[in-house]
Amino acid sequence: MSMNSFGHLFRVTTWGESHGPALGATIDGCPPEVPLTEEMLQVWLDKRRPGQNRNTTQRQEADQVRILSGVFEGKTTGTPIQLMIENTDQRSKDYGEIAETFRPGHADITYHLKYGNRDYRGGGRSSARETAARVAAGGVARAAIEAMAPGLEIKGYMTRMGEMEIDRAALDLGEIDNNPFWIPQDATTAQAWEDYLTKIRKDKNSVGAEIEVIARGVPAGIGAPVYAKLDTDLAAAMMSINAVKGVEIGEGMAAAELKGTDNADEIFMGNDGRPVYSSNHAGGILGGIATGQDLVVRFAVKPTSSILSPRASIRKDGSATEVVTKGRHDPCVGIRAVPVGEAMMACVILDHMLLHRGQVGENRSSIG
Repeated sequence: MSMNSFGHLFRVTTWGESHGPALGATIDGCPPEVPLTEEMLQVWLDKRRPGQNRNTTQRQEADQVRILSGVFEGKTTGTPIQLMIENTDQRSKDYGEIAETFRPGHADITYHLKYGNRDYRGGGRSSARETAARVAAGGVARAAIEAMAPGLEIKGYMTRMGEMEIDRAALDLGEIDNNPFWIPQDATTAQAWEDYLTKIRKDKNSVGAEIEVIARGVPAGIGAPVYAKLDTDLAAAMMSINAVKGVEIGEGMAAAELKGTDNADEIFMGNDGRPVYSSNHAGGILGGIATGQDLVVRFAVKPTSSILSPRASIRKDGSATEVVTKGRHDPCVGIRAVPVGEAMMACVILDHMLLHRGQVGENRSSIG
């Protein structure tokens, strides 16, 4: 019961620690005959890779993924897929001073209370480094989705970083890949975000963020009514990401401010014989089942707890101390959380597509 796996039919188990020799994922339930190569997965890992600019941790990891099983002659075989990513730039000596100390905001103290021991080198299993394995698994899910539902697109971007927030009236998804913050805004806005984060970093501090992930072209009908709701599994997947403290679907918490006349997405019959909706307050899910609209998920990431400003804490013997976390850390971990959110969205969507295919096959009813 170690709970290192997620998914129903598309089942992912991640393994490894931040400063161990390697980390990776074991995937069971991927359909056979899906085109898959290491180069296809590397595209997504390169988006999450650390050390690409001064706004992220300067740990230099190539994050080169290796496929050890489950693929033959460029296609999945239907057997378990083993993925491995070697750690090559660990600096465990940076963490020697906190071997007997609990860092505020970190999982040090809870791991110690639960297991009686902990890997203090970079946080071990609780490190954001673990998310590299999720991104690799998400790459497998994307490949299978492309084979089953060509045209389905998943896109993530930052909507907030501390005091900085995007202007939704000027949303431009084409700009996401043109700046280091994954924001759908112009270069002037991106520069303002960089100036803001530079000041945060120079003040020996960190800042939180909000990420939005949307999926377009999701088949209507996937999901389930009660215990395996599509939104339930999406929320659990996003909440499982390191440092995430809140998740919203569609309007989310803002729905509490709306009236029923504002929140209910009106339904009309489209020219193609399919239903169309006046809005998408529901985030593409009703009763746990996809409507066919865009899936919209947001999650909030707390400020990085590894900061150079001193914070009060205690040692394992109970004595008081003051902690300054040394090493190489993200001033805003939300930046590299964007491709992780995309990966988790891909894994959940594929899982539910397979569940739907297994129970229902094609949708049982049409309209009109």
